[in-house]
Amino acid sequence: MARRYQPAKRVAEPDPKYGDRQVQSFINRLMKGGKKSTARRVVYGAIDIVEERTGKPGLEVFKAAMKEVAPVMEVRPRRVGGATYQVPLEVDAHRQFALVTRWIIGAARERSGKSFAEKLAEELIDGSNKQGAAYRKREEAHRMAEANRAFSHYRV
Repeated sequence: MARRYQPAKRVAEPDPKYGDRQVQSFINRLMKGGKKSTARRVVYGAIDIVEERTGKPGLEVFKAAMKEVAPVMEVRPRRVGGATYQVPLEVDAHRQFALVTRWIIGAARERSGKSFAEKLAEELIDGSNKQGAAYRKREEAHRMAEANRAFSHYRV
């Protein structure tokens, strides 16, 4: 059953260093236990490490990673007469951002050793170069959507 009332989307204030809403939203999703200053320090540290290692502006690499890892298609389950089909659908912008942040942060947490800022920096660099665990997740989602293209007429 669908909701009657759709709550308004809350927009995060721009972050203090770069004045970017995407960075602030990323910090908010990275944060654990309400420790925003710690999350901020980690993200800014990661962006500084990215600048050191690539020689490109860190924010540019961050944006590139977000763009490259964002999925265009995904599959959603749909029940039709007792059978459940995986129906490929396009991903809207809000969900793209949610998936990208979840995948990048998750992949960074899975990496071994080093400080979290370094792991996040490596994942951002890999993402912008179409590599890494987060990018593989995107490719997997696209493969699933492609494999189930036959069920695309069962739009949700």
